[in-house]
Amino acid sequence: MREEEIETAIKVVIVGNGAVGKSSMIQRYCKGIFTKDYKKTIGVDFLERQIQFHGEDVRLMLWDTAGQEEFDAITKAYYRGAQACVLAFSTVDRASFLAVESWKKKVEDECGAIPMVLVQNKIDLMDHATLAPEEAEHLARKLRVRFYRASVKEDLNVNEIFRYLVDRYFAQSHSLGDEEIIPQKSLGPSLFTTSPVPHHNLKKNHGTRGTISLQPSRRRTAGKKNVMRNCSVL
Repeated sequence: MREEEIETAIKVVIVGNGAVGKSSMIQRYCKGIFTKDYKKTIGVDFLERQIQFHGEDVRLMLWDTAGQEEFDAITKAYYRGAQACVLAFSTVDRASFLAVESWKKKVEDECGAIPMVLVQNKIDLMDHATLAPEEAEHLARKLRVRFYRASVKEDLNVNEIFRYLVDRYFAQSHSLGDEEIIPQKSLGPSLFTTSPVPHHNLKKNHGTRGTISLQPSRRRTAGKKNVMRNCSVL
């Protein structure tokens, strides 16, 4: 077996109510593009991005699941085998914020305890926010997950979200314990952002794309034909 054929595959599911920006998030991260035209996801959408750590391949497989109740029975099946999760809600949609705990339970019922991150998207619309900043921070503490405020439109903190999940995946695979809520300086913002980010202060994320420096993992898949072995989709 050639060394270049060895890669690690990580299945990440992005969950939350409809129209919170899940599809836009994976489009931004995997393709570097953003579109303001909303198209409802029917069932499940899928994109992937290959990154490098210490010269080894890591394949992130991102599953954008529909947020509408009529697709719930379909999408729950795709949670199985997920190794990390994004819990997303919108700054301008209070119902999506109130539904976060329900989404977390749905994923945990299928996957158990996996690395998760809470993401408040659309902070470029903070002037129209339907929740106070401390409400989101309280929820993150309650759920014991890392919290990021993000703007997919402005490309703010999108890379940091997935960088954190990859870091937690490898930490968990090395049995380093549950440290989801401990801030890490190398991962961008600390656990809580205590004040809103004004729209005129938003800056695009110009971090390194496609490169994450982590310690090598023992959990690897051999050959692209086996890349889905770690995922157990159904």
